[in-house]
Amino acid sequence: MRKPIIGITMGDPASIGPEIALKAILDPKVQQICRPILVGDASVFEHIRKQLSLSVEIHRIEDVGQAKFETGTADVFDLKNTDVSLVQLGEISAHAGQAAFESVTKVIELALANKLDATVTGPINKKSINEAGHQFAGHTEIYAHYTGTKKYAMLLVEENMRVIHVSTHVSLREACDLVKQERILEVIDLLQDGLVSLGVSNLKIGVAGLNPHAGDSGLFGWEDDTEIAPAVRRAKAAGYDVEGPIPADTLFSKAATGHYGGIVAMYHDQGHIPFKLTGFTWNAQKKQMDSVKGVNITMGLPIIRTSVDHGTAFEIAGKGVASPDAMILAIESAVQLARNK
Repeated sequence: MRKPIIGITMGDPASIGPEIALKAILDPKVQQICRPILVGDASVFEHIRKQLSLSVEIHRIEDVGQAKFETGTADVFDLKNTDVSLVQLGEISAHAGQAAFESVTKVIELALANKLDATVTGPINKKSINEAGHQFAGHTEIYAHYTGTKKYAMLLVEENMRVIHVSTHVSLREACDLVKQERILEVIDLLQDGLVSLGVSNLKIGVAGLNPHAGDSGLFGWEDDTEIAPAVRRAKAAGYDVEGPIPADTLFSKAATGHYGGIVAMYHDQGHIPFKLTGFTWNAQKKQMDSVKGVNITMGLPIIRTSVDHGTAFEIAGKGVASPDAMILAIESAVQLARNK
């Protein structure tokens, strides 16, 4: 099959984003499955290349058709939007936020124009983005806005753990108010689409309760009985293999064994905490992560978007120790989605 063209954003130039992007595209298995193009400022990647003594040529391009896709070469769609002297590694700034934001909007633009088969995003700093004047909670919301998407959700993937969220970047108080039948049904449908697109054979879906003990028949909250349970019944009637609401403190341990093909979490931390316990490995002696795995996929978009599911890691930016594991996994997922599109 034709290898898909994957656009990869640099992320925040003050973060580990440029480093893990370069390291990832130099990985032989990435070169075997796709044709990667980095999207951002070529001077940022050149700076990182020199700083880390990476054996790669930075090839600046202004059109996808100019890419070489050769081993040892990093094709960079050069936005020429970053003054490296103004970027302090590990620090929040409007300048870095603007550069990161523009790399995201450009990769969306290229994908919508069918010049890319899929997009992969590096980590951004939400504070830097907002200081640059862009009031978005994160990548998911940026993609939804610039693609005109109304129904979307965040799906996290790492081995057996596949978790989609009813809500993400809102306060916990607001998250409770967003637990509604129609939204839960919508997310179940998006999860099923994601499982099929990823080639997952187990389509059994578990739906988490919102309250402790899934409300315990109303003793600890009413949302499980009045919103989640009716949504699950309606999903079953529509032909989905789905169970719930299930107390979250037991649901995720079953999911980790592969009992469920995917999980519906009611809010951000309910899904992210067990997910990151699966994919993140902390080294207590070195006081840093040995491995950071996990892919973030935005479901419901007209284009493919995957991402690392970790942050900017400002504390290790420029030190050469950042792991590209999550970026490689995100690229692999983007390739799989592109082939199954």
